[in-house]
Amino acid sequence: MRVIVSSLALLGLALILIAGVEAGGEKKEVTLKGKITCAKCDLGVEKACATVIVTKKDKKEITVYFDKESNKKYHGDICTEAKNGTVTGTLKKDGKKDVISVKELSYD
Repeated sequence: MRVIVSSLALLGLALILIAGVEAGGEKKEVTLKGKITCAKCDLGVEKACATVIVTKKDKKEITVYFDKESNKKYHGDICTEAKNGTVTGTLKKDGKKDVISVKELSYD
């Protein structure tokens, strides 16, 4: 009987952890290479300026948005002229958008 109760408790804990990761959006450290640009001025997909990096994943272009702090820090560099570069930071989901908190950025 103890074994069954213990197994059910562990299963319940595992399900809670899995649900928490899916709901909260797991954060991952990543390095992305691509075109760093403005989602409004260059790409025309936003109503307000937003710093993004356009990179390839599985032969498909994806757009990753910079978080609010990173946008403020780097947007002046790229608003009127896109630059190729590398971004390292923590990646998370915000709704349907991928968002990165930039730790390092270098332009090619």
